[in-house]
Amino acid sequence: MPKKKAAKKIINVVATECWPGEDKKFNKYYNEVHTPMLLKYKGIKKATRYRKIGDKEEGPKYLGIYEFESKEALDIFNDFDKCPEHAAARDRMRETWKDGGFIIKWIVPYEEIETWET
Repeated sequence: MPKKKAAKKIINVVATECWPGEDKKFNKYYNEVHTPMLLKYKGIKKATRYRKIGDKEEGPKYLGIYEFESKEALDIFNDFDKCPEHAAARDRMRETWKDGGFIIKWIVPYEEIETWET
């Protein structure tokens, strides 16, 4: 019997840059408040944060990669009227960072084409 093909992964990549001297506050907030709030939405399967290696100027310092169970789950997540978890996280972020401290450089969703593993 042939193996059932797994659903293609859907990810949303968020690139951020915090202001000089704000790294500790930004990372504490992102790790302890923002990401746990987003993970309350059942359509997100996994969240991973990355920090850029080295001090080169190109590219944002931080990436957040959110893996969704489907394209439909991502669509619901992006509709604040349908996703109270995302709306709450956005509102909390605006309140916490109302005086500035970081910028979202870009947000881009991707769908998996193919995966290779060794």
